[in-house]
Amino acid sequence: MKIQILMLSIVILGLGACTEKPADEPTAAVEPAAAPSPITMQRTASAEGARVFFITPADGATVTNPISVEFGVEGMEVVKAGTNQPHSGHHHLLIDTDLPDLGLPIPADEHHVHFGDGRTATEISLPPGEHSLQMLLGDHLHIPHDPPLMSEVIRVTVE
Repeated sequence: MKIQILMLSIVILGLGACTEKPADEPTAAVEPAAAPSPITMQRTASAEGARVFFITPADGATVTNPISVEFGVEGMEVVKAGTNQPHSGHHHLLIDTDLPDLGLPIPADEHHVHFGDGRTATEISLPPGEHSLQMLLGDHLHIPHDPPLMSEVIRVTVE
């Protein structure tokens, strides 16, 4: 997380430029600047044909806490966060949320659970009711690959 913040700070600081001119320089008409483009970070390439998917639970399953979740991946290697090697990454579980901005590091909160330790299975507890789950693979800096590797959204009902 510290690396992400540092890198984002460097990117933001690098975008700024000094726009002041010396006092003795005449003032000229200036065209308004174009709106800045959104900040995005370089994305790591995913392997052709790679995919991520849920092994468990199944879409539409009725489950009880704790819920056993197992992540599947084909065509990519699962490694710990911070490990920068081609065609690799680590899992992120999206709970009751849409996909985050794919050009930025995946947030870390109750809706975006990181598995930077390289785990491919976990147990979670959710309140009773219907919930959506989706997987998103992130690179060594938690940034989704290009193209992104995400599972289908599945729905589970917690009793």
